Amino acid sequence: MPEHLLSPGHTACAGCAQSLAARLVLDAAGPNTIIVNNTGCLEVFSTAYPDTAWEVPFIHSLFENAAAVASGVEAALRQNGKLSETRVISQAGDGGTADIGLQALSGMWERGHDILSICYDNEAYMNTGIQRSGLTPTYTSTSTSPASKSSTGNPRPKKNVVEIAVAHGIPYVATASAGFPLDLQKKVKKAMAIRGPKFLHVHVPCPLGWRHEPDQTYQIARLAVETGLFPMIEFENGKISGRYLIAKLKPVEDYLKPQGRFRHLFKPGAEAALKEIQEIANRNIERYGLVKTAT
Repeated sequence: MPEHLLSPGHTACAGCAQSLAARLVLDAAGPNTIIVNNTGCLEVFSTAYPDTAWEVPFIHSLFENAAAVASGVEAALRQNGKLSETRVISQAGDGGTADIGLQALSGMWERGHDILSICYDNEAYMNTGIQRSGLTPTYTSTSTSPASKSSTGNPRPKKNVVEIAVAHGIPYVATASAGFPLDLQKKVKKAMAIRGPKFLHVHVPCPLGWRHEPDQTYQIARLAVETGLFPMIEFENGKISGRYLIAKLKPVEDYLKPQGRFRHLFKPGAEAALKEIQEIANRNIERYGLVKTAT
C-alpha cells in the first residue's frame, strides 16, 4: 500500500490546506473507500487527465450532485452485499455543499444512506474565481463582494450548515480543521464506525483566495478556532457530544490581519465591522461553551 492514499505530485497551490485535509481524511478512512467528488479545486488539482493522485476509486461528479452520485454507489454496494467491506465518502467544497449541492445532500441525509459527507470549506468558490458562497464570512472581500469605499465586503452571514445537518436527525455531525490534524483523523475514524449518514465540516485555509503567505496556513487554521470564529464541535443524535475548549482566547484581529481578504477592515471607518466580527465569535463561544474554565 502507498504511504498516502492521496499521492504527492498533484497540482495544489503551495500551502493548500484542502490537499492536506483530504490526505488526512483518506489515510484515516483506509483503502476500502470509494470517493465521489464534485467539480472544484480538489478534483481539478488531483485528477488532471490522464493522471490521478487518488489511490482509491474516485468518481468525479457535477458541481451539484456529488451526494446523489454517492447515494447510487452506496445503494449498489448495499444491493450486492458489499457495504460492510467498502465505505463511501461524498466530498464537496463550500459552494458544492452549502449552495449548489445542498438539495442533493439534504436528500441523501433524509434517505439515510450510509455515507460520510465532507465539506472542505475554503469559504469561497476558489476554483472559478474567488466568488462568495453561502459559507463566506461576513465582511470578506471576494470577486463578487469586493471591498471598496462604499462596501465592507460580503454583507451576508456565514451559513450554519452544521446545524442544518443536525436538523436532519442524522447520527453524527462534526467540525474539524486542517490546523488540528489528529482531531480531524479521529473524527473521520469515529464517523466511519457509525452506520448511517454522517457529516464532517472541515475548515481549510486557501492562500490564493485568502491572500495569506503559504507558510501561514497552519497557524491561520488554528487561529480561526482559537478566536471562536470556527467552533470545533461534535453532535451525536442531535446533541453536542464534544467540543474543543479554548485555553487562551485570542481576539479576532489576530486571525484577520494576516489575510488580504480582510485588509480593508484595518482602515479608518471599519471599526464597526471589526466589532461585529468579534461579536460573531463571542456568540459562537457562548452558544457552544467553547472557553476552558479554571478548575
